Amino acid sequence: MSSNQVALLLFDLAFILVLAHGLGHLATRIGQPPVVGEILAGVLLGPTLLNGAVSEALFPHAIRPLLSALADVGVTLFMFGVGLEIERQALRGRMRMAAAVSLGSTAVPFVLGTGLGLFLLRNHATDQKAAFIVFIGLAVSVTAFPVLARILSDRALGATALGGIALATAALVDIVAWTALAGVQAAIGSAGAHWRVALMIPFVLVLVLVVRPWLRRRVGDGDGSEPATAWWYAQVLIGALLCGAATEAMGMHYIFGAFLFGLIMPSEGAERLRADLMQRTRTVTSVLLPVYFVVAGLKVDLRQFGWTQITELAAVLLVAVAGKFGGTYLGARSAGLPARPATALSALMNTRGLTELVILGVGLQAGLLDGGLYSLMVVMALVTTAMTGPLLTRTYAKPVIVPEAATGRPGREPERSSAVTPAA
Repeated sequence: MSSNQVALLLFDLAFILVLAHGLGHLATRIGQPPVVGEILAGVLLGPTLLNGAVSEALFPHAIRPLLSALADVGVTLFMFGVGLEIERQALRGRMRMAAAVSLGSTAVPFVLGTGLGLFLLRNHATDQKAAFIVFIGLAVSVTAFPVLARILSDRALGATALGGIALATAALVDIVAWTALAGVQAAIGSAGAHWRVALMIPFVLVLVLVVRPWLRRRVGDGDGSEPATAWWYAQVLIGALLCGAATEAMGMHYIFGAFLFGLIMPSEGAERLRADLMQRTRTVTSVLLPVYFVVAGLKVDLRQFGWTQITELAAVLLVAVAGKFGGTYLGARSAGLPARPATALSALMNTRGLTELVILGVGLQAGLLDGGLYSLMVVMALVTTAMTGPLLTRTYAKPVIVPEAATGRPGREPERSSAVTPAA
């Protein structure tokens, strides 16, 4: 790299952080998760604004591979954090409710999404038609577990019955979504790479039967009751990066390895350690993830937004919102949850955030999405995430009693005002 390129790279990083965190802060002021402002920052820095003049001036092609590399590291750590943040304790006592809601929250939008995939094939031809249809179904079925957890935390809902159900359901939906996405990517791999994909089976077995017991022994030796030391955190990062490298070498995406490593981290007796690991990971990703938003935004081009694109976007939004909202509501009501908390739960499960962008990035890299459809799906992720706060405020502004029979954990939800509470 030349001296000018180094200077530009450092300036770009500073500029990205200022804009992303600035818009993220503004988003919280109007009751939105910061990710809404951060995604918007990425779109604004892309080719849509001023006919691409901003993106070409700030991010010349010589700099973009370096930004992409930093973004990949950020997403790797983000996916490790997603796996780490999924609390298995949240499922205890709520499996019946979580299973019913996750089934509706996944199956209904997936079925509608496959129909949407058939509709979109008219203008987005691909050689992988079956994989494309399944991928669209998955893309509209996802829920952003990290964003949902932040919203619950900031609105003091995390310890309530509804919050517990939402976390348990989102955990199941995330696990199903990432597993299905891995299956789709394995199916579209080249014939020569299929033997490498088969290595995922022994890889998972080694993680579960060897690595996880070793980690549990470390926790049993006292590491779990203390904050993570620098060396302990370094070991965890090494594990996440190596697992990401392993799945990438197998012909899968690196996100799967990082997610699995976070998922196998021990939980019992390691509450303080896990909390410290999550906090440290969020600190690192708060610097690297804005770079990912910009890298993703550079691929979003809305300059040719005509009636065809408007029709497709309307169809995508209709399926994504109606499928997720309706499926979650039906699943919750079938398990005995009253109408109002079921509606609030439906609003929560409709949030997609960065998780959706990661899935869309996999689809774009695999050749299942073209640039135009990728752009529309990013807009869908932004709109549905922005909808969550206002919908939740309207549907859950008063106390709600959740029956013990439905949740296994009785309790009256605390009083809430109708004012919008900032959500992260």
